Amino acid sequence: MFKRILLAADGSGHSVRAAKKAVELAKLSGDSEITVVYVVDGQTSKEDVLHNADRTVVEEKRKMRLQPVTNLLEEAKVNFTLEKLLGEPGPEIVGFANKNDFDVVVVGSRGLNGLQEMVLGSVSHKVAKRVKAPVMIVK
Repeated sequence: MFKRILLAADGSGHSVRAAKKAVELAKLSGDSEITVVYVVDGQTSKEDVLHNADRTVVEEKRKMRLQPVTNLLEEAKVNFTLEKLLGEPGPEIVGFANKNDFDVVVVGSRGLNGLQEMVLGSVSHKVAKRVKAPVMIVK
């Protein structure tokens, strides 16, 4: 049913819960693959560079941020790949989802950037409105 699953993750509690649902969907089909997409926005990228001169430290911190999600997927023994995108999370996720042929997109209802959710509208709302595939928003 859901062979190609896109999971938007940022390391927040909501994205971990979304990962659990993505695993459930993957196990329904048996041979599904989950593509985890992590978007680094411009502000986060600038802060990372300003606070860490060493690029390997920046990459390690980003990897650690996603560790709860990747650990969950590894423990569940599901096939997954990790894609890192640069830009504004909503449009980047939408563009990636629409360019690729996903059966479903799974996203947490809230992420790490609370200010952006209040001012600009939530990423999950943008994804739900603009992605062509079905979207599951997980609380």
